[in-house]
Amino acid sequence: MSAASLTLLISLAGCGSNGTTATTATTDGPGASACPGGAVDVVVSVDQWGDIVSELGGDCATVTTLLASSSVDPHDYEPSPSDAAAFRDAQLVVVNGADYDHWASDLAAASAPTAAVVDAATVTGTPDGANPHLWYKPSAVTAVADAVSAELARLNPEAADYFTQRRSAFGTALQPFDTLIDRIKAEASGKTYVATESVFDYQAEALGLVDKTPPGYRRAAANEADPSPADIRAFQAELESGEVSVMIFNTQTEGSVSEQLRAAAEAAGVPIVAVTETVPPGQDSFVGWQDEQLTDLAKALGVTP
Repeated sequence: MSAASLTLLISLAGCGSNGTTATTATTDGPGASACPGGAVDVVVSVDQWGDIVSELGGDCATVTTLLASSSVDPHDYEPSPSDAAAFRDAQLVVVNGADYDHWASDLAAASAPTAAVVDAATVTGTPDGANPHLWYKPSAVTAVADAVSAELARLNPEAADYFTQRRSAFGTALQPFDTLIDRIKAEASGKTYVATESVFDYQAEALGLVDKTPPGYRRAAANEADPSPADIRAFQAELESGEVSVMIFNTQTEGSVSEQLRAAAEAAGVPIVAVTETVPPGQDSFVGWQDEQLTDLAKALGVTP
């Protein structure tokens, strides 16, 4: 099965409160009704995992992603009654965990107590309070994909071979992405970065990059607090030191401080690589989203094309 055959058509299923949109994934072909044993009903909390689950489930899963809007902060999201209703028929629930989307875990426990749950933080042994941006950790993506595929096969054993094929196809789709990771690590390991947010830290660690973000600034960003003037000056000093290879800039949390730091990076001649916490508008593929950002990073680090 080619990567192209995994392309999903996302249809609008309904809108919740606070500007979020629930989406249901379907695929080309005979449809879910043709699946042996019937399609598994799956609810996913956030779209960072929603596309992955949809690709793994294919025609044998009906996947509803609750928070599919980049304009809503998953940390602070207040679920609506329609969100709770989405869980009622769920056989499988997929959440991020690590206190990133606790509202989804609470809803699952209340509205779908018998549903199987794949919690990315639990699967990877990530405790509450740790960096929750697990979709940026390559080993976490593999672990969650394996766990989801195993649960889908357990819930619909008649389609076990189908789910095995989908998992294999997803691995094939990831190969160019994994190859790019290996190339950046081979050529740029030990190079340094600063970041306006911690969203990319797991990926940077996997690439062998060294974090030069000032500790005070990093703590403030992790706690969603304003950095102190001293933290900002320390960040600017790092940029001006000539020892920073690249700045990672989260475009979804732009503000006066981040714009000030962007200007400082430009003045110091430090390359800026834009990343996002959630899947950006116009991008409906997890692999495509991640590959685009990594390609930009490779260019900024001078990695061989």
